[in-house]
Amino acid sequence: MKHLLGVGDLTDGEIGSVLEGAKRMHRLQDERIKKLPDLKGRTVVNLFFEDSTRTRSSFEIAAKWLSADAINMSARGSSVSKGESLRDTLLTLDAMGVDAIVMRHPGSGTVVQAANWVRASMVNAGDGTHEHPTQALLDAHAMLRHFEARGLGDLSGKCVAITGDLLHSRVVRSNVLLLGRLGAKVVLVAPPTLLPPGVATWGAELAGDLDEVIADVDVAMMLRVQRERMQHGYFPSEREYIEAFGLTVARLAKLKPTAAIAHPGPMNRGLEISSAAADDPRSIVLDQVSAGVAVRMSVLHHLLAG
Repeated sequence: MKHLLGVGDLTDGEIGSVLEGAKRMHRLQDERIKKLPDLKGRTVVNLFFEDSTRTRSSFEIAAKWLSADAINMSARGSSVSKGESLRDTLLTLDAMGVDAIVMRHPGSGTVVQAANWVRASMVNAGDGTHEHPTQALLDAHAMLRHFEARGLGDLSGKCVAITGDLLHSRVVRSNVLLLGRLGAKVVLVAPPTLLPPGVATWGAELAGDLDEVIADVDVAMMLRVQRERMQHGYFPSEREYIEAFGLTVARLAKLKPTAAIAHPGPMNRGLEISSAAADDPRSIVLDQVSAGVAVRMSVLHHLLAG
């Protein structure tokens, strides 16, 4: 692996190797001293042009626990805010000899383009509404831990329903690609106005509301309604959205006892997910957060330590 730009760039062997490595890295979180020497002397730059809490902090922790030097940069604090081009910013970092650049950018495809400009390894931490490969990997890791802890095997044959604002999500495309390759059946649930163009060709099933599938799913993954990206009304009202697509208390009662409740965060409690669902014993929301550190440690290890 030279870069991690999208799920489609990974071979089946690389997916398996990253997830297996994440198991080893996850065990480190229970240790008193959380440090491995694997990336000592390496430098990882987190270059974020959009706000982030979970992704940026987990990449920083991942790099530091592997003994790499981690540097955080944002658009506000870089020369891009003074008019410098993105290409010149990346070439400047590359000339400094950094080993990896973890980048989030609002433009779809920007990280793929950036990988052509630098010698450093590029990691896509979310590009527009395109992809977010490490989020899909950590989601899969958290789901696997949930099922393995209950003696239910892996993701093969499991039904994962992804519900919510699919149009503005960078998570959904990566999850559909990855979960399908791991043997899961993916069902996408959203109002027609929040379905991405061409979604019918993705290889996932479509459902008109959550009640159609809620009793059969093994994982109910709720996506945030991204109101900051919505310039127009995509649904009549929040109340009507909740009635058709929210993981309410009533729908929570219909979930299998062994099902998992997932959300990549941040959550709009009371909109796409009720507080009862977010705090239910079947919720793996916080497990996804801890999985994020483990998976990103594994990714950096594969890119920089082989």
